[in-house]
Amino acid sequence: MKIFLKTEDEIELMRQANQLVGATLGELAKHIKPGVTTLQLDKIAEAFIRDHGAVPTFKGFPNPYGGPFPASICTSVNDVVVHGVPNDDTILKEGDIISIDCGTLLNGFCGDSCYTFCVGEVSEEVKQLLRTTKESLYLGIEQAVAGRHVGDIGSAVQDYCEEHGYGIVRELTGHGIGHEMHEDPQVPNYGRRGNGPTLKASMCIAIEPMVTMGKRDIWLDKDRWSIRTQDHKPAAHFEHTVVVRKGRAEILSSFEEVEKVEGKLY
Repeated sequence: MKIFLKTEDEIELMRQANQLVGATLGELAKHIKPGVTTLQLDKIAEAFIRDHGAVPTFKGFPNPYGGPFPASICTSVNDVVVHGVPNDDTILKEGDIISIDCGTLLNGFCGDSCYTFCVGEVSEEVKQLLRTTKESLYLGIEQAVAGRHVGDIGSAVQDYCEEHGYGIVRELTGHGIGHEMHEDPQVPNYGRRGNGPTLKASMCIAIEPMVTMGKRDIWLDKDRWSIRTQDHKPAAHFEHTVVVRKGRAEILSSFEEVEKVEGKLY
């Protein structure tokens, strides 16, 4: 395992890349409504990212099970936990939820963030899943402090979500981030306090709870990318890129642009 600490100049470049991700998600929020296809959202995202001088990091990302990722964002609808592939056949409808994971490469550094959106009016039961998942993200971030451990983050997320009766996906994790989108260490959404690598000041990590309404079991769809819940119940996914600090973590990405558009629904 090789963990790269970042300089303050590098952290500033990472902030810029992550703020662009937040702005991209905010732009997409304007277009999420019944009748829109996930491929339309992908085209909007790619144009926005490139117009701001960056490259979408997801496009062409290698897949050990098949070909490279064909799109600029992941669009995961309802029972798709992560890695949903945008296409013309997936048309958003009233009551859906869609997790949009977005990554940028700007000035040599990566940004990465995800937000789960409501499409029109969504049931209160599903909103509660989203609310709990989002709250668990911030509980995990509270643990991203120098001197603590990766297991402290996972424990905070796991305990909160399981207390509410939800499942925590085990096969997929958060990660370090910097010049590369995925760096050491892995940051699971489960674990025991005091376990795992020690967190050091200036480490940059992406924390991303992936939470299921039912059982935590998942399967790989025939497109060799989309990860679905086995019981087909909805899943939520929220992600921030943060820098570990002494005393309190600093969030580099942002949901502000999204919430300007849709308000704080949960």
